[in-house]
Amino acid sequence: MTILVTGATGTLGRHVVQRLQEAGETVRALTRDPAGATGLPGGIEVVGGDLTQPQTLTAALADVSAVHLLGASGPDHLPLRTGPQIMAMAARAGVQRLTVLSAGEDGELERAVRDSGLEWTFIWPVDYMANALGWAEAIRNTAHVREPYAQRRTASVDERDVADVVATVLMTGGQAGRRLVVSGPEALTPADKVSAISAATGRDIRFTALTDDQARAQWRSQGWPEEGIEFMLRMWATVPETVAELTSTVEEVVGRPPRTFAQWAAAHADAFRT
Repeated sequence: MTILVTGATGTLGRHVVQRLQEAGETVRALTRDPAGATGLPGGIEVVGGDLTQPQTLTAALADVSAVHLLGASGPDHLPLRTGPQIMAMAARAGVQRLTVLSAGEDGELERAVRDSGLEWTFIWPVDYMANALGWAEAIRNTAHVREPYAQRRTASVDERDVADVVATVLMTGGQAGRRLVVSGPEALTPADKVSAISAATGRDIRFTALTDDQARAQWRSQGWPEEGIEFMLRMWATVPETVAELTSTVEEVVGRPPRTFAQWAAAHADAFRT
């Protein structure tokens, strides 16, 4: 049988596809634009479909035993509103196991998943290490990262580790009815991460903490809209302490410790070099 991976060209999805293929599974990759799908390994069946339009998913679900489902869709990452329809289609198609990229809160999708009769597992990464790639241009051009709320700490996780958790659950199960929060092995500040990138690249990279007003001025100069600036400041000002909490999920599910940020930085060092 086939395993369907939705969001297959995204930060996590492409790694899930690769991990499943390496394990010898038959993988079907779902994306809105199959013609534009890049970065996927050869030999993968790529199909078109849109999670916000369930009628486009019939062919994608045919002969599928397990599904990795995104809990949000579109460029705004809005919560998926078509969960009940997708769950009904998956059940009719004979899907048996489901991983859902979701915090597991009591939204429409989560209720539909719990009521589906399928073997489900919610998986929620604390924060992707790949988000540090947002600094790449500034580091390449100026060797300087400038951000507000410099003391916030996050237990960021390597996206490859999250993919290993997802793929393992899809292939072997054993986590039915659980919410798995996936973290890295340490909680770091932005300055800690910049220091690791500096060490990985061999470059002297500075970090400067900004006040709210300094951040506003910087982002305005970069063309950010006012609503985007205020949203980002509110988000960082209200980061919950839970994002710094470490979990044992990677070791429990995959059987090894999660990768450190230093390891991630070494693997992506070229992205930060001029």
